[in-house]
Parts: sequence; C-alpha cells; structure tokens
Amino acid sequence: MIGDVEKMIGVGLIWGATNALMRRGALLWDQALKSSSSAQPGPIHHKLLASLTGWLKLLAIWQYTVPFFVNVSASATFFAILSHTPISLAVPVTNATTFAATAVFGLLLGEQTHLGLAMFGTALIVLGIWLCIN
Repeated sequence: MIGDVEKMIGVGLIWGATNALMRRGALLWDQALKSSSSAQPGPIHHKLLASLTGWLKLLAIWQYTVPFFVNVSASATFFAILSHTPISLAVPVTNATTFAATAVFGLLLGEQTHLGLAMFGTALIVLGIWLCIN
C-alpha cells in the first residue's frame, strides 16, 4: 500500500503537471477570445452573457478541461490525506512538490525560463521535502 508521503508527492506531481497543461489550454482560450472579441459597452445582461460565453468557451477547450478535472481529482485525494496526516507535513510537502513539478513540466512544454535558476530552486525544494520527511 502506498504511504502518505508518497501520496502527497503524487498529488504534488499531478498538480504541477496539470498546472502547466492548464496554462497551455488557457493560452488557447485567450487566443480564441482575442479572435472573437467584440467588446462593446452595453447593458449589464449583455456583459454577463459575454462572460458566461467566455467561460463556456474555456470549458470547450479539452486542453484545459481534461487537466482541470485531473487536478480536481488530485485535490480530492489531498483532502483525504489531510484527514489522517498532520497539516504541518502535508501542506509543505505537497505544495513544494507542486511548485517543483510546475517548473519542470513548464520547461518540458517549452516555457521560457532561466534554466539554471529553475533547476537550483527545484533542487532546494527537493532538499526541503527531504528535510520535512526525515
């Protein structure tokens, strides 16, 4: 059976990967909004309808929606972990892993970053997780 620490790291990895993937999907959504943008002042119900339409366009982009639902599933796992793990351990381990995984997956997806600084920061995060666990 998988231990709690492994589950926390798994949740962090899933959150990190899906953060990077959702960002890519959100960029596609942004491009779609810019291509169909017709911002006109008008009554409040027109603004509300335009906002709702924008959100529906976001949900129609599978590159955003699929990672979003995987991310939410990992959140449910995280809350289950919190039911029997000290929050002082679960939150730092999971959030640090998420941060590092987001950086690594962002790099893998071609995001521009300072590679040396990202790797140094990720190494510090791994060291911090190791210190929390031990």
